Parts: sequence; structure tokens; C-alpha cells
Amino acid sequence: MDYTLAYSEGVQGWTSFYSYKPEMMIGMNSYLYSFKNGELYRHSVNDRRNNFYGQDNPSTITAVINDEPTAVKNFKTISLEGNDSWDAELKTDLSTGFIDSTWFSLKEGNYFGYIRNNSVNLSSRASQGIGSVNTVTIQSITQSTLSFTFDVGTMISLNDSVFNAESGVPVFIGTVISVSGFDVIINTTGADGAASNGNYIMYGRNPIAESSGLRGYYMEYKLENNSIDFVELFGIDSSLFKSYP
Repeated sequence: MDYTLAYSEGVQGWTSFYSYKPEMMIGMNSYLYSFKNGELYRHSVNDRRNNFYGQDNPSTITAVINDEPTAVKNFKTISLEGNDSWDAELKTDLSTGFIDSTWFSLKEGNYFGYIRNNSVNLSSRASQGIGSVNTVTIQSITQSTLSFTFDVGTMISLNDSVFNAESGVPVFIGTVISVSGFDVIINTTGADGAASNGNYIMYGRNPIAESSGLRGYYMEYKLENNSIDFVELFGIDSSLFKSYP
């Protein structure tokens, strides 16, 4: 991808990347002028931010949090010191996650959000075995009922992911849409396999609801904001602690 780079004489360095790609640029009388498709544009004079040549663009920031580089850590939250929340894409050397901008809460002047995993973490304590399914009934092309010989009770919840662990390697078979007594009804859309009578079944909590955070030596974050208004971001922090196996 092509970018336009900005150089600051005040800091003697390259300070930012811009998504606009002009045909020519020139500075004159404290303004930046550029040409696009043969037309002249003067920059930084309109109220609509991140709009170049009539097209809106997002602001993005990518950086790394790497406290105690030799220790595996659990990253639980992101906090933003600024006047707006941002969408966050997050990844470590072991896992990936995200925070939607609408999930941030304003607390004591900062925007605070819990990190959600992109996928179900079957190694966490929130993932457990249910037991051997007695019968599997296919209700439709996208729905099946798993019937057990015991009351499933509250051990499994709506939107949990269900796996067939009979072979020792869990295979995703559906998402819980209903739990009633001995029966668990699952939506099989996007399933990687199916279950048969007598197979051992386990579940993993919904990663959005669980908020278990990300494990890894470091965490790379990419923040994105699509606002066309004035947005400031002064600092970024994460609540983390050493991970013990």
C-alpha cells in the first residue's frame, strides 16, 4: 500500500503517514497545496477531518506493548487517554483479539475496554467437558439436538461453542441456541464436523462474553477511528500481569 509521509522540521523526523496520494505537493504561505486529477486542493482548511479529495479515511495507530520482554503475560484491558474510543485489533505471539469501539467505557477521563479473543480458548478454565451424548437428532440443515442421560443444568450457556472431542482433537460442531434439561440445541452453521451417538462432547465459552484476555510475550495493537470530527489521543495503556502455566 502506498502512503504519503510527513516530515517535521521541528522534531527532525518523520511524524506520520497519510492515505492521500497526490500528483504534486507544495508548501506556500503556511499552507500545504496538492494536485489530484489535475485539480488544486488546499489542506487543513475544512472542518471535516480525514477527508481528502472528497473521500473519508480512517485514522490508524499501530504499536507494541512489551513490558518485561522475557516473561509471558496476560493482557486483560486497553485504556485510552483521549476524547474518543477507537476500534482495536490486537495480537500477541500466541493469540489474537479485539475491542469494538462501542465496548469502551469512560471512567475517570479514560476510555477503558476488556480484550475479547477472536476464537474460543479451549485451554482456559472456562472450557469444560459435558460428557458422552446419548443421542444426536438432526432437526434441520442448520440445527441439531444433543440429548444426554443427565440434566445439563447451567453448565453451558447460550452462544457457547460445542465440540466433539471423541478423537482427542476437539472439532467444532455448533453454537448453543437453547438448553433445556437433558437437551442442548445447537446451530450447526459453519461447523467443522458433527457428533454421533456416544461421542464425548465439550464446550467453550463465548469469547466475547468471557473476556479472558490475550497471553503472550508482547501485544501489538492497531487502533482505528473513523470519526470526521476532531479526535485527540494522548496515551495508551494495558492492564497486564505475569502468566503462570
